[in-house]
Amino acid sequence: MKWRQRTYCGELTRAHIGRDVLLMGWVDAIRDHGNLLFIHLRDVKGMVQVVFSPEKNRDCYETASYLREECIIEVFGQVEIREKGTENPKLETGDIEVFATNLEILAKSKPLPFQVSEKSMVFGEEIKNRPENIDEDLRLRHRYLDLRRPSMQEMFVKRDQITRCIREYLQSLSFIEVETPFLTKSTPEGARDYLVPSRVHHGKFYALPQSPQLFKQLLMMSGMDRYFQIARCFRDEDLRPNRQPEFTQMDMEASFIDEEFIYETVEELTVRIFAIGGIRLNRPFPRMTYQEAMNRYGSDRPDIRFDMSFEDVTTTLKDTNYTVFQQIIKQAGRIKGFRVRDQVKALSKNILQNEYAMKIAPSFGAKGMSWMKVIDGRLQSNIVQFFSPEEQKALMDGFRAKEGDTLIMIADPSLELVHTVLNKLRFHIAERLGLIPKNQYCPLWVTDFPLFELKEDGLSSQHHPFTMPDRIDFNPHDMEDLLNLRSRAYDLVMNGEELGGGSIRIHTMEIQNRIFQALSLTPDEIEAKFGFFLRALEYGAPPHGGLALGMDRVISMILKTSSIRDVIAFPKNRSALCPLTRAPSDTDISQLDELGISIKMGDEAINKNLENALDKEKSSSGMTRSEKISKRGVAHVAKLARLTLLDDDMDQYQKDLNTILYYVDKLDEVDTKNVSPMSHAMETENIWREDIKKSSKNPDTLLENAPEREDRYYKVPKILER
Repeated sequence: MKWRQRTYCGELTRAHIGRDVLLMGWVDAIRDHGNLLFIHLRDVKGMVQVVFSPEKNRDCYETASYLREECIIEVFGQVEIREKGTENPKLETGDIEVFATNLEILAKSKPLPFQVSEKSMVFGEEIKNRPENIDEDLRLRHRYLDLRRPSMQEMFVKRDQITRCIREYLQSLSFIEVETPFLTKSTPEGARDYLVPSRVHHGKFYALPQSPQLFKQLLMMSGMDRYFQIARCFRDEDLRPNRQPEFTQMDMEASFIDEEFIYETVEELTVRIFAIGGIRLNRPFPRMTYQEAMNRYGSDRPDIRFDMSFEDVTTTLKDTNYTVFQQIIKQAGRIKGFRVRDQVKALSKNILQNEYAMKIAPSFGAKGMSWMKVIDGRLQSNIVQFFSPEEQKALMDGFRAKEGDTLIMIADPSLELVHTVLNKLRFHIAERLGLIPKNQYCPLWVTDFPLFELKEDGLSSQHHPFTMPDRIDFNPHDMEDLLNLRSRAYDLVMNGEELGGGSIRIHTMEIQNRIFQALSLTPDEIEAKFGFFLRALEYGAPPHGGLALGMDRVISMILKTSSIRDVIAFPKNRSALCPLTRAPSDTDISQLDELGISIKMGDEAINKNLENALDKEKSSSGMTRSEKISKRGVAHVAKLARLTLLDDDMDQYQKDLNTILYYVDKLDEVDTKNVSPMSHAMETENIWREDIKKSSKNPDTLLENAPEREDRYYKVPKILER
């Protein structure tokens, strides 16, 4: 192959006019004009029009008539300028074309399941079957075709640029890239682990890492000072639209630093990588405590691109005569809401009452929703008559309400429910009314998270048990004190999405032991889960901290894609299934045998696995099924027959089954193609008992012990019932 002489399609310019070029790539589109044949030839750097003319080279023209979309070809020809009026401004090479003098078809393509081309051959021509209009599972099933699209390839070029930018910046700050293990120990990090069985150590398992958390801290204890890694991580989590079971994160850790080092470093890094997507971020990023975020937005990842922050009017209405609010206040509940500015016309009484109050708010978990409008300087609502003029003025002042504004309020004994519902209503109304600015990016640091949270089974770390508390004078046995602790943790949030998070870590055994006491972990549990880590901590650790950015989510935001799956080369679908490879899939029984694993499954699955195992044994050894049925196969057959086999019986049953299957295999050797159908009973032989031989040529003797006859039929007991 003449690859040294190759020119990329996208690199052709007017400077090549009159020159011969060698091109290699995919046929993107074809247009046959009868006496001329045009194609768009596409490669990784762009596209150019190639013309096949019988006048230039008839053999080349006739070969081109066999081309189909996505055939891979090698073309030799001369670059010429297009005739005036035939230029295609949608192509970067739209003012030139290549007249082919030689063509070689390197590989053919079968008919496509969907259109790959994204460029029209004629200016103004409409391209159908765009990616957003094609079923996603179909695209993922043929991902190798989907990735041929220039728009998809551009995303991965940008992803590569972002990754290189991260490496170059961190290395300039003396961070070194270190790889941590994939096969490691299962440790609690908030999600289920993917387990990998060990063949060498039967009954024991590795775990795929949810993050390199403990290893990067061990690197700090090893004196590495500053570490980073573009790490693959795995979490067996419940499914969400923008979540993958395997994902990539930018992981970093540094010694002898505090939060300000993390803020400065990550802000500069974020500004640089967002600039690759043409997005300008202002520094410094604002900061907001967890408590403020929850109080004002009902979320620890607030979207601050638009207003509508919450106001608490519980105290304002403490003496109200409105029964609903009165009952909530008596139950120590809260009344909170937000203001929608200047949307009084868009939010009609019908929309507010019949849609939001009656349907939407209850669907979010609320028992009801209250609303008021500011019209002619006064509050108007179906409940406004229950509030005194002083209360109405206090409400307007509390919400800073002006003419044309609408107030939305939720009241409930549960503050958590109030926050949850208001947060959902805030987004729902903002999206409905188009109040969320497009192409605006507002980063935010959320800080001072609670160190612990109370769950049904007791106290739990909100982040992980190695996060440094905001103070070290806590009592590990005082629940109230523990729940008031704040952590030195921080999250980077943008446009309502958490892009990453981290913390300053515990670096002394004394504090770490008290955290374990607070979590009620026994010495045996501590040893089993973290023994190797704590032994390293006993030899001393520098003050250190770090952060991880979710690269798939970050890159998806930078490139403005609707899903993180668009920036992952071979993603799983929303069911955590790979449509391309059909993973996860069944495995052979022989593999499970090697690993010492048995699987509890239904009869149909057992039968299928048994068949697959027997077929594989037959093909791999050249022996028949009956010559090599495994004891596991015998166990499956016994389970199908609802039999419980003792170990002493296994060898005998295996021998008997081998005998039966040997006979069945022999039947395959009988030629029955030229045998006419027969209605009479054939001579029979008892093949199971070698010591008893019985045969007969008289059909009647075969049925001498049959049940009672009736109308030439034999009556038998009913054994199946619907």
